[in-house]
Amino acid sequence: MDTPGGHSLHHRDSQATLVSLLQLDPSPIDSPSPSAADKTLELSPVENDFNLEESNGSLLSAPIAPAGTTGHPGLSGGRSSVYYLTRIQKYSSYAMGVFTTLHLTNVSLIPLITRSVAGSETYLLMTREIYQTSITEPLLVALPAVLHVGSGVALRLLRRWHNMKRYGGGTPGMYALYRMRDVLSGKDSGSAVRLWPPLSYISASGYALALFYGAHVFMNRVLPLAVEGDSSNIGLAYVAHGFARHAFMSRLAYLGLLATASGHMAWGLARWLGMAPSTQGWRGKESLAVDKKTRAQRRRKWLGVQGIAAGFALLWALGGLGVVARGGLADGWVGKVYDGLFEAVGM
Repeated sequence: MDTPGGHSLHHRDSQATLVSLLQLDPSPIDSPSPSAADKTLELSPVENDFNLEESNGSLLSAPIAPAGTTGHPGLSGGRSSVYYLTRIQKYSSYAMGVFTTLHLTNVSLIPLITRSVAGSETYLLMTREIYQTSITEPLLVALPAVLHVGSGVALRLLRRWHNMKRYGGGTPGMYALYRMRDVLSGKDSGSAVRLWPPLSYISASGYALALFYGAHVFMNRVLPLAVEGDSSNIGLAYVAHGFARHAFMSRLAYLGLLATASGHMAWGLARWLGMAPSTQGWRGKESLAVDKKTRAQRRRKWLGVQGIAAGFALLWALGGLGVVARGGLADGWVGKVYDGLFEAVGM
């Protein structure tokens, strides 16, 4: 129905009207200095250090631009917290890689060569003197793991906080206004405004790995110390005993640890080295137009990283599932100690 003036009675509320109804707290406005006015044309340290994310939510591999400094000695423009959290996450993964290499060599590669659980125990005891002392275990094993997971969680929370600031999270109703605008414009859920950053495959596999890794540490380190007061009897024979007593649960936990660790470490290392491919444009999830050559290059890189992850998992499984898991039950009082540990957790 139209009015005599030609205006329709069926209309939508303008967004300008909604904005004018928002409650805004008055705050004084200071005149910016000339230097500050010039800096408004440049990116802030947060914008410089805060790498934009791809559609999969992971960090871009491009190097982070250095933050600017002031002209006074001893003073600097400062780097954002994202800058330091990203580097904590990166370098803690390198420290964890040292332990992972030593540990997997003893629990997988050496058993694969010796074809014997008993013949591999000696090498495991030798390397324990490197990463399982009162000094090296907290520094080389526990601390890097806590820093890596903690910095990852902190980065997600910080990015959400940045999104809240960007989309008016501190102003009542502003985020709801952005959401309503997306609905009225017909945007799908993938391109709509979201406060939480996207969860990439690397992040998802990392959180899953944290659960399996925590269960592994509990069964092999925490439980023996809590029940027996000592973990000197815990070795490959303990793992083999667990596979013989509880085959389904042991294989489920082992395969979960193997799959999440292989994928997370392969893709994470490729990301840090700048070799992780972008999947935009050839997997059909993004509306990016790329030529056939670029699409083929990305596909080859993606398959290459996946191949490395699969090869690493296969090598790990050959020694773990092929040799250690078939070691059988432990005899005598050692077997009774192992049974007591499993009974303590209801197994």
